[in-house]
Amino acid sequence: MDVEIWSDVACPWCYVGKRRFEAALEQFEHRDDVNVTWRSFELDRDAPHERTGDRAERLAEKYGMTVQQAREAEERLTAVAAGEDLPFRFDIARSGTTFDGHRLVHLAETHDLQDAMKERLLRAYFTEGELISDHDTLVRLAVEVGLDEREVRELLAGERYADEVREDERTAGELGISAVPTFVVDRKLGASGAQPPDALLDLLREGWAKRSLASAPA
Repeated sequence: MDVEIWSDVACPWCYVGKRRFEAALEQFEHRDDVNVTWRSFELDRDAPHERTGDRAERLAEKYGMTVQQAREAEERLTAVAAGEDLPFRFDIARSGTTFDGHRLVHLAETHDLQDAMKERLLRAYFTEGELISDHDTLVRLAVEVGLDEREVRELLAGERYADEVREDERTAGELGISAVPTFVVDRKLGASGAQPPDALLDLLREGWAKRSLASAPA
């Protein structure tokens, strides 16, 4: 059974959703028969190399709230993440384009390191204050998970996997995906948002049941 997860590497709910999906998959009876693929989705395709200014002020302007409300929202999200053993550090987070990070996740897939690369980028952004648009930073993180430094530098110097990132985003549009994370089972069932593990487990079981029904003899 195929599960595709559209998400961004600078999306807090995507990191929370990843943990919750992992918890659901651990309980799923057929987890060894599930193929998980991370799909690209940029929350802001026009993001600069690095944003400047106060983060809470940017969020307040973007979502039409006060700066205090923005800070309180981050505090609530930090508490939710802590419940998943994720130590979010919005106070040191550095924001910028995630496009090259997504290209790196595609490269990692060819080496069976996609999940490890996705996890490393999320942790770097949300807990370590790394600028994941910076090429030297991306090289270091990629090497940490086992990718070849020369191949990574060549990728970042060119356009390799750019089309694949855009294709993921086009497919998201075709599937009606406008928010992340979104979990899609066999391109037939889907769930958006950082759903609780029980809800994601139900999605997996429903997908498996439909798959079994389709393959049953008439």
